[in-house]
Amino acid sequence: MRIVTFPLKLMFYYILGLIGILAVSIAPQVFKERGLYNFVGFFEEFIKFIFVFLHSENWSYSYKGVTVEFLDMLWDPYLYSLQIIGGALALGVLSAFLLTVITVFLPRWLTSFLKKIVNLLETVPDLMVAFMLQLSIVFIFKHFGLEIMNFTEFGEERVFLAPVITLSIIPMISFFRILLFITEEELIKPHIEFAQSKGMSKGRILFSHVLRNISPSFFYHAKLIIWGMLSSLFIIETIFNMKGITYYIVEDFRPMVIAISLIMIYTPFFLLYQGVYLWLHKGTNEDFTKYKRDKVKWSEWKIWGWLSIIRKVLWQHLHNPKFAVGFSVLFLMIVSSFLYPLFKETPIKQINFMKNEEGRIISAPPHKPFGEMLLGSDFFGYSILDQLIVGAKYTLVFALVVASLRVIGGFYLGVFYHFHLKEHRKNWLDRMVDSIHFLPLSLIAYLLLRPVLWGFPVLGWDHSMFERLVFEAVVLTILVLPLTTVLIGNELKILGRQDFVLSAKLLGGSNKHLLWKHLFPHLAPRLFIIFGQQYIQTLLILVHLGLFHLFLGGTIIKGGLVPDPPKSGTFEWSGLISSTKNSLMTGKYWVVIAPLVAFIIAIIAMQLIVQGVKEIQQTKVGVLVKNTPIKSKYKVDKKKAYKPVMEDFQLTRQQTFKG
Repeated sequence: MRIVTFPLKLMFYYILGLIGILAVSIAPQVFKERGLYNFVGFFEEFIKFIFVFLHSENWSYSYKGVTVEFLDMLWDPYLYSLQIIGGALALGVLSAFLLTVITVFLPRWLTSFLKKIVNLLETVPDLMVAFMLQLSIVFIFKHFGLEIMNFTEFGEERVFLAPVITLSIIPMISFFRILLFITEEELIKPHIEFAQSKGMSKGRILFSHVLRNISPSFFYHAKLIIWGMLSSLFIIETIFNMKGITYYIVEDFRPMVIAISLIMIYTPFFLLYQGVYLWLHKGTNEDFTKYKRDKVKWSEWKIWGWLSIIRKVLWQHLHNPKFAVGFSVLFLMIVSSFLYPLFKETPIKQINFMKNEEGRIISAPPHKPFGEMLLGSDFFGYSILDQLIVGAKYTLVFALVVASLRVIGGFYLGVFYHFHLKEHRKNWLDRMVDSIHFLPLSLIAYLLLRPVLWGFPVLGWDHSMFERLVFEAVVLTILVLPLTTVLIGNELKILGRQDFVLSAKLLGGSNKHLLWKHLFPHLAPRLFIIFGQQYIQTLLILVHLGLFHLFLGGTIIKGGLVPDPPKSGTFEWSGLISSTKNSLMTGKYWVVIAPLVAFIIAIIAMQLIVQGVKEIQQTKVGVLVKNTPIKSKYKVDKKKAYKPVMEDFQLTRQQTFKG
């Protein structure tokens, strides 16, 4: 029976993924031709495209009498991209495994220090990793005449080693963190203690028991990391001037090319993960919604009641040093960004040409730092420091809004997921949402946002600034909202299995009572952690979009014989990222380093907030956050300690005899 149902389920979920890909593929063309709000027109074009896609003769195009098959055109770049991501994945996993094995045998204090270094490295965007690698290669070649590796594709010569190394670094850090976490969790389990009591060495325990037990957990955790790698591949191929599969998606915006390319990316990872899951997962017939005692209407849920709890939790967390530092940094950056234009007549200083006392031009844009401009200027002569201060409110507040929408929307949809869906429907939803992990998030965001954000002000924008900001926020929210919904819903499901919740249900507690009195107080710290993760992810997407000249609020394009490069109208941070290539080729490194450092500071601040929340949560459940020996809290002065004497034992014997 299972041999029959397995391929049917796999095919069913695969077709659902294909439907989503086809809908994304036509979006750029429909947004441009029919507008943002024509939902009927979008549905009509979607139905038409399905019939066009199903006819194989439409999988080719003719140019000057030559017919080219899309699959023939895309197959070689597709294999090229698979080689890069496969090599990076293998290198990242192998390096993380070796680091984990080494770390397990290190002293505790050294392991703690290594974890802090890894947390710091994880804040570095993939764009900066590629940027620094290229700078290092150029520096070594200039000073030593040694060409370590090619770092850009030129002509027919392809580049492999540099993109593989770059693409593997951040996944290696993520793999290492997950492996170390689940390994340490496995090492404290009873069966490991039993193996130690039998005299087994630590190495034998690690390789014979621990690694075998953590393999399934590591396999499913790796799904999120591969999702991030697919988005990074989109960036790496651009930085290294590679003509992989994502190159043709960007260069050729026809729906058929987008659809075929996304399907080729989607298929192998879908078959691997969904196939393994459906084959191994036997499912459960137990329905945890059977304990509910009422049928609460959706309109009866307390929509804003959680704000008071969040306010109390926020105030409590400010007593944690890490949380307080991270929160203060973000708060000061945003407040100073709003106040800066009020106290300065020209918020963003611009100098086209610097002249000396004799009137001679001594500097042209971009001006070097530590002169009249502390951080230098961009290629238009605008002060980078002024842009970072003024643009902070757009960048950081936008990231906070998107993260809030993802968490709040995911929370209420997660409530519906937990209280109103049967288990088999939850499994269906989990599998459909899981398919999103096999599409590059940054690439999908680029496809949906480019028709709206790319504009020519001379001809007039099709949409206002407010509409563009709202549309970008909605797109970046909807792309991740299904994932946060299932994530929060599963958190509620796990909490709902606790004994105190089941007892409250049996005593007649309503769903609303269970949610706000029992579930939410335990869920609130986890929502903070999810919020921090979504905030960091939003900042990284802005970095990726900035590289492709898609700026927050819209990209200004000027025509002419010698057109200016695209620039941002709001001076938000990702607008400075777009000059990465020019900065690298011309040696004007300060133009892109400053905004990347600003992004890193914002990410570190949020990581401190998340770490503070984790420490407070661990303290509540009795986990020691600091490596302080317990005995140091209860020191005993041996000189003042009581020493028993013989009379005490005699008195005891007399009392016993009398009794």
